[in-house]
Amino acid sequence: MTESEVWTITLGELDEKMGVKIIEESVERVVATMPVEGNRQSFGLLHGGASLAVGEAVGSWAAVKHASTMGKVAVGVDVSATHHKSAREGLVTITATPISLGRRMTCHEVVLENEAGERLCTLRITNLIVNKK
Repeated sequence: MTESEVWTITLGELDEKMGVKIIEESVERVVATMPVEGNRQSFGLLHGGASLAVGEAVGSWAAVKHASTMGKVAVGVDVSATHHKSAREGLVTITATPISLGRRMTCHEVVLENEAGERLCTLRITNLIVNKK
């Protein structure tokens, strides 16, 4: 399959509202950014739900890119996250890399980092590869 046949990421409504920007996309790695501003909770910190939402999106995009090489799509079946550090401002970089790329399932590690390269959150997401409807 040629690279032009691999699915190209399209932002959803929530991604746009959160200010997500795609920086890099391939089967091996998907990188995006998101501003902290506009994604804070009431104490002024990056909202944990925002971290999970963007992490799940980036991890799922990575899974769909892999699935598209087989003419299929991917759907999320499990996501878990650990928050390591908070952020009050700046830009967060989100990077998804594969742990396992199978014919029926994928597993990705998704890391959120601040501008200093400090890890804010680590997610693991598992996606099921299914036929297109």
